[in-house]
Amino acid sequence: MSDLRGLYPAIEPYAKGHLDVGDGHSVYWERSGTPGAKPAVFLHGGPGGGFSPDHRRLFDPERYDVLLFDQRGCGQSVPRASLEANTTWHLVADIERLREMVGVEKWQVFGGSWGSTLALAYAEKHPDRVSELIVRGVYTLTRPELDWFYQFGVSEMFPDKWERFVAPIPPDERHEMMAAYYRRLTSDDRSIRMEAAKAWSTWEGGVITLLPDPELDAAFSAEDYAEAFARIECHYFVHGGWLDDNQLIRDAHRLGEIPGVIVHGRYDMPCPAKYAWALYKAWPGAEFHLVEGAGHAYSEPGILDRLIRATDRFAGK
Repeated sequence: MSDLRGLYPAIEPYAKGHLDVGDGHSVYWERSGTPGAKPAVFLHGGPGGGFSPDHRRLFDPERYDVLLFDQRGCGQSVPRASLEANTTWHLVADIERLREMVGVEKWQVFGGSWGSTLALAYAEKHPDRVSELIVRGVYTLTRPELDWFYQFGVSEMFPDKWERFVAPIPPDERHEMMAAYYRRLTSDDRSIRMEAAKAWSTWEGGVITLLPDPELDAAFSAEDYAEAFARIECHYFVHGGWLDDNQLIRDAHRLGEIPGVIVHGRYDMPCPAKYAWALYKAWPGAEFHLVEGAGHAYSEPGILDRLIRATDRFAGK
């Protein structure tokens, strides 16, 4: 285990601000590392998760100039938990606005979980803007993937946690769990919204690591986090991410020879490994690492090791 790579030391951003992206949205961004070094953008999960200070530590600060941003409606972006003008393609356009703000022709794109979905959508639309692509916990947002997590599949592996997830939903609505939750997460009654938000968020937080992580559970169940996370995530998922069926695998040929690394945990519950494997088969420029003894979270030791090795290698280290 001593050979496994870990996060770089904690670092503060050297610049930060808000960018008006239109539609009434202002996204929070920050840059860390060395100004003018290798450009990269970090895409957080959820949707609606926001980024954390530890995400800065995935990149060697001497070799990278990393932009991190909170996607529309979450983290320090405003208006908080807003669903208006908040779709995959709005976010893809926001990434381009941020690239133009940074002033680079190309940058490395790094995304995990929903961030992998967004990274693929962006890279397939703007392949000429991507120097390398690193994706972890691959999610292609097809209906079978959504059903696996919110209808039947993970429910069989975590019956205790599933029971708590379905509890706010009457039995006659449980045949469409996402739709039932969406009605509650968009309710005018704050108490209804918050009950649903905490149950939705806690379900995800409780199944993303191979072994239980009480700190992660606590973070996902916190009210201020749960509302934006659950509302935005459910909003994206009931709309299928505004993607055609199987679009991200179908269009993977557009990635061409972009150098890429796919990292996926063997026991990733939210995101079954077959979709990461399908991406690998469809993308000639990618290498694939299926990490044994790992779940979904980037903090799983074997997954983190592969991610750090990928950012180091692409920085010429």
